[in-house]
Amino acid sequence: MIVVLNGYPGVGKLTIGQELISKISGRLLDIHSVYNVAFALAEFKSPEFIETVEKIEAIAHDLILELPTEIPVVLTTVLAGSSDWGDAEWQRIVRLGRERGPLFVVHIHCDLEENIRRIEAAGRIAKRKPRDAEMARRNHAHGKVLAGIDETNLLKLDVTRLSPTDAAARIAEWIQKAQA
Repeated sequence: MIVVLNGYPGVGKLTIGQELISKISGRLLDIHSVYNVAFALAEFKSPEFIETVEKIEAIAHDLILELPTEIPVVLTTVLAGSSDWGDAEWQRIVRLGRERGPLFVVHIHCDLEENIRRIEAAGRIAKRKPRDAEMARRNHAHGKVLAGIDETNLLKLDVTRLSPTDAAARIAEWIQKAQA
């Protein structure tokens, strides 16, 4: 099973993912585990950056495919709109979901005030995560549709007033019902 938590920066994907893996006895691959090597060594979205991300992602996906099938894997990502790079990255996730399915997609969002509060949190800087309130404002005003909108197993979850534990519990319950 592959569970993809997709949402704009600062909505709580990593924190929810950490709670979720304890509920479903899974593993977590946060997008920053992949991207931070590229952020450290290449200019964002440069050919070297993209190549680095793709290589690390390929290694990670190979390792995921080697895990016992009963171990669920939770991925976090920020994929929205359409671009060659984003579309290719989403297709790699879908392929992984086909090979190690089922694929569950959760679109996570929260209201603007909560998003700003979360994105400005001091702990984000150590993880090389964006802390720009303007980014949250832009995403709320002009955000593009998140990847995975057409997937069969899709949950749209507003986490504005949910704790990470409660959000993870809702996702785990949804997965269990979908598998029944």
